[in-house]
Amino acid sequence: MTILSVSQIYLHPIIRDAHGRKMSKSLGNVIDPIDVINGITLEGLQKKLEHGNLDQGELEKAKEGQKKDFPDGIPECGTDALRFALISYTSQSDKINLDIKRVHGYRQWCNKLWNAIRFAMVKLGDQYTPPATLAVHSMPPICKWILSVLSKAVGKTVSSLEAYKFSDATSSIYFWWQYQLCDVFIEAIKPYFNGSQEFESARCASRDTLWACLDTGLRLLHPLMPYITEELWQRLPQPKEACRKDSIMISEYPSAVQEWANDEVENEMEIVLDAVSKLRSLLPPTDIHLRRPCFVLCRNLEVAATVGCYQAQIATLASVSSLEILTEDDPTPPDCATNIVNKDLAVYLQLRRALNTEAEHEKLRKKREEVQKQYDTLSQKMSASGYREKAPQSKQDDDMKKLATLLEELEIISEAESKLDAKN
Repeated sequence: MTILSVSQIYLHPIIRDAHGRKMSKSLGNVIDPIDVINGITLEGLQKKLEHGNLDQGELEKAKEGQKKDFPDGIPECGTDALRFALISYTSQSDKINLDIKRVHGYRQWCNKLWNAIRFAMVKLGDQYTPPATLAVHSMPPICKWILSVLSKAVGKTVSSLEAYKFSDATSSIYFWWQYQLCDVFIEAIKPYFNGSQEFESARCASRDTLWACLDTGLRLLHPLMPYITEELWQRLPQPKEACRKDSIMISEYPSAVQEWANDEVENEMEIVLDAVSKLRSLLPPTDIHLRRPCFVLCRNLEVAATVGCYQAQIATLASVSSLEILTEDDPTPPDCATNIVNKDLAVYLQLRRALNTEAEHEKLRKKREEVQKQYDTLSQKMSASGYREKAPQSKQDDDMKKLATLLEELEIISEAESKLDAKN
């Protein structure tokens, strides 16, 4: 009786070239993993072809293919980037169309990880010692948010790995590191470290949160990028009175922390990030680095309270010089471009001489057409024969609320267009 050395076997897709062709010596399109890891010049690639068994005609054709695909050769990508890219490709049914540009993109992403650790080392300081536990309840909202989304990312990654959905695991980890930790949290907490005494409490909480995020995030990423995570993890300070493992490889793999989950803060941050995105879209392409005053119009007290709570984060992430909260009773600030976040929230960026009224009219026109189309589609659906008899009451109520919301957005757009016309 044959006894298998492993109890489970994972069959990965066939790896093909970027054009979907099977890698074959007869085609001359085989990519050596070592060349991806270490990098190689175009000349080096073509010398390898010359030492193969292709006839002259096929050799010239293969060289032309290499010259087209790798005009500058293959850049050094490293083992971790190649591993991560191949794992991320596993969602592609029965084949992987390997694009070296994607692998190199993950190599550049490794630099992002290094920068996050460098930032932490500077802000934590030489004397920093991580706490045994985090006092999440007393932390600033931005800290509560990053811990909450981290816990979700951990849960998603663990469940994906257990289900052999490796591509989903890479997506979950990448999204959290790139778009939540680096792009939002690290940028949002930078003002806390300006030395001001008023931020002392937030500064301490940010340090503890940053350390917890990096420690957990590196352990989460480790099976997919073992070398860089080991190197970076070894640089993190050790928790007080804790016996840390000698290597990240034998450390405990993260699990979701229920105490970190906070749907309320996540919902608030969704509004905040939407407002930031709308503000940034108003920046003129010619001077995107020039900080300008902005105004946020809140049409109810709940939204105003949320914006007020995250006022500093919005100003920081949107790169504006100041942020003022307005109510419907306040006059519209002059010389502003505007964008609608939702029916209760609109943002204004003061452009002064840079304001292009024609461009702003065009933006509002496109937005109005988009909302009008949604309104007409939903209205037609609700007016269709049998809708009231067949659709559940809860669905009808939701549709009615959505229809009212779309109508309010159309009114807001019309109001913005009228105010823009008044400036001409």
